[in-house]
Amino acid sequence: MKNIIVLTSVLLGGNFLAIHTSSSSSHGSVVAREMKRFNASDGPVGPVSIIIDKSDYELTVYDEKGWYATYPVVFGNNSLEDKKVAGDKNTPEGVFHITSKRIHEKWDRFLAIDYPTKESWDKFNRRKQTGEIPANASIGGGVGIHGTWPHEDFVIDKYQNWTLGCISMKRDDVEEIYNYTPIGTQVTIRK
Repeated sequence: MKNIIVLTSVLLGGNFLAIHTSSSSSHGSVVAREMKRFNASDGPVGPVSIIIDKSDYELTVYDEKGWYATYPVVFGNNSLEDKKVAGDKNTPEGVFHITSKRIHEKWDRFLAIDYPTKESWDKFNRRKQTGEIPANASIGGGVGIHGTWPHEDFVIDKYQNWTLGCISMKRDDVEEIYNYTPIGTQVTIRK
C-alpha cells in the first residue's frame, strides 16, 4: 500500500499539500483516503479533467492549477482488462467525456460517459476481425462514474471490484465531484 506522502511546491509558487493515509479498518483491510490540494476547500479553479488509473485504483482530478484531488475507486472485474464485449464486467479504456449527470436511486450519483466512442468501436471491430471476440458479440454501453450501494463504502476501502464495468466511488466522493464536474468534462481511463 502507499505510504504517507507529503508534497509541497513552495518553489513553484503553489500552495499544495497532499496526504494519502492508510489504516486498518474493522474489516481487516487497508483503508484508502482521498488526497486534496491544501486549499481544496475553495474548489477547483477553471475547467477540470479526470484521469482514472485502474492499476492504482485512483480517480484524479486536475484543474487549471494542476493536480486538484485524488479519490479511491473500484471497477468491474479484478483482471482490470479493457472492455471487450457487453457483459464482460471490464471497465473500458480510452478518452471519454461526461455526457449526462443524474441523481441515482441506488448508487447516489451517476455521471455517464460516452462509451462506446469511435476509438472503442475501432478496437471492438479489430477484435472481431482477429477472432479475439465472437463475431456476434455486442459492444455494450451504459458506463459511468457512480457511488456505492447505501452503507457499502467499505467495498472501496477493500478494493472490491463489483460493478458491471463502471467506476465506483464512495458516496461522499461521488457527490463532491458531481457538484463541480460539468457535462463535457474529459475522462481518461487507463490501466
